[in-house]
Amino acid sequence: MEIKQLEYRRIKVRGHFNHSKELYVLPRSPVDPEREAWEAGRISSSGESGANVITPFYCTDLGITILVNRGYVPEDKIRPETRIKGQVTEDVDLVGVMRLTEQRKPFVPQNNVETNRWHYRDLEAMAKVTGAEEIFIDAVLDSTIPGGPIGGQTRVTLRNEHMQCHHMVCLIKHILLIYFHTLTQNRFLLFKVF
Repeated sequence: MEIKQLEYRRIKVRGHFNHSKELYVLPRSPVDPEREAWEAGRISSSGESGANVITPFYCTDLGITILVNRGYVPEDKIRPETRIKGQVTEDVDLVGVMRLTEQRKPFVPQNNVETNRWHYRDLEAMAKVTGAEEIFIDAVLDSTIPGGPIGGQTRVTLRNEHMQCHHMVCLIKHILLIYFHTLTQNRFLLFKVF
């Protein structure tokens, strides 16, 4: 199966992190499904700001290094020395969700490799900087290591094509209206002639 077909699939790997090559995707707010369900439809945000920590992960069972979004850390925990307990060096089992590269959206700044400020998932650039393969997973909440970033930060983005559907319905209505209008006009013309 090709990697592009694996997006949002759960993956289990075993290996260890290379914390010396961490990347930071920011600014980010934490994903909290309970709070988001409670606050659905609100325009304001929680105000919490931080980063998602992306760490190269050597898969001992596969013999390759991949990129793992370990999860969210608040602003005061971005620097690795502020979360020593979560910087494990031994092998761990990790479950994550496969993700693909992300297209930069309008008004989103460019990633800055020199300052390690990433604003969107650019797998090619991230892999080049860290020496990893272009394989990226978001760690699930259950894979959170105590004292480390909070996993489960996957934001599912589905294409919203409601407007396209609405436009098609309107177009069909207009075509039917024109058709019936033309049909009734021609019927009256036929009766007038005969």
